[in-house]
Amino acid sequence: MFKALHARIFQKYRTNKFPDAAPKLPPHFCGRPVFDPELYDPELWGKSAEVCPVDAVNAGKKSIDLGKCIFCGKCAKVNKAITFSNEYRMGAMSRDKLIADGTAYTPEEQLDAGIKALYGQSLHIRQVSAGGCAACELDFNVLGTLAWDMGRFGIKVVASPRHADAILVTGPITDNMRLALQKSYDAMGEPKLVIACGACAISGGIYQHSEHAAGGVENILPVDLYVPGCPPHPATLLEALVRFIGRRQLDNQA
Repeated sequence: MFKALHARIFQKYRTNKFPDAAPKLPPHFCGRPVFDPELYDPELWGKSAEVCPVDAVNAGKKSIDLGKCIFCGKCAKVNKAITFSNEYRMGAMSRDKLIADGTAYTPEEQLDAGIKALYGQSLHIRQVSAGGCAACELDFNVLGTLAWDMGRFGIKVVASPRHADAILVTGPITDNMRLALQKSYDAMGEPKLVIACGACAISGGIYQHSEHAAGGVENILPVDLYVPGCPPHPATLLEALVRFIGRRQLDNQA
């Protein structure tokens, strides 16, 4: 007991100040892209579309689909009009909100009173890895550590879909995992939520054209929350979850 108390006093409070304060992001972090209209060049936008490995860049509409984007930054290297900002708040409650088109961006606020009432104080999640590479899974697991402690918002991981309010899906939903995902969803009680975490789960990511992948969760199940990234940064994922349940409106800027 003495050793435990001593360790606690020595370590002090280890949970970071996020979301009351913006997270400390690495120098190479690529957040929501922004576009400089003064530097617009149709030829360069065309090159950006050509080098994009996941067809996320739409040169004609001067937009980037964050649901497909793996944030590799190749488009920005050939097109000086594109810059990946430090805006980590990219979670969206509708698929069309993942299209970055250069217009002013404000994260969606949860307006569904039912979701706020049911899940505002408690959200139990069952994570389903549907053929993922483990990157999204690992960054989701990070949220359970002392540094992030998503439990302080009432968000917890459960072992069975029968105990879950939501399933958080990662991976492109391979043929071998399609049935397991469907069974997990069917085992949940009503009402039930689906969270698509990462490019693979949202659009298929780099496997979007594979004949052995579903090309995104929404081709199988209704999706309530999309969290883009490859993988999503822990701050992106936690902020999206907290905002989704209407626990609080986050005003801090990256």
